[in-house]
Amino acid sequence: MDELLDDLRARIKDGTYPPGSQLPAGRVLAGSYDVSHSTIQRAIATLREQGVLVGRPGRGVFVAESARR
Repeated sequence: MDELLDDLRARIKDGTYPPGSQLPAGRVLAGSYDVSHSTIQRAIATLREQGVLVGRPGRGVFVAESARR
């Protein structure tokens, strides 16, 4: 999962997922990374705990406005 976290952080840093943008759905990310949906959920939870991502109930998961570090 470390590689997945590193890649998501890199995509946020390089502007692929800019601050304020919505991440693709978990199942889409799982297919893109060829991992299980539960692995994506764990990665998203980790990045949320670190303040990189924020969840908006009923809307999805977004890159935090202060995420580009």
